[in-house]
Amino acid sequence: MAAAERNPFPRIGRYPGVHGDEPVVRGTRVPVRAIAVAWRAEPNMAAMLAAYPRRIEADILQALAYFQAHRIEIEARIQAQLALAK
Repeated sequence: MAAAERNPFPRIGRYPGVHGDEPVVRGTRVPVRAIAVAWRAEPNMAAMLAAYPRRIEADILQALAYFQAHRIEIEARIQAQLALAK
């Protein structure tokens, strides 16, 4: 079994102590939640790469794919973050 089959999102990881163990772009502290919210505000790859200049297009695309595959979890995290901001 190939690595991609075992882990369909190799650019996404969870790390103890990083954002409450929520999914982030691997090797960063950028949560999938933040990518999803930014994409909703400006669904444009050039804008995303400008907002996250150390990320590459594949990171953004995989974060968005992860969001689609785990929508319920990520939406709950977005709502929790919004509640904290109030």
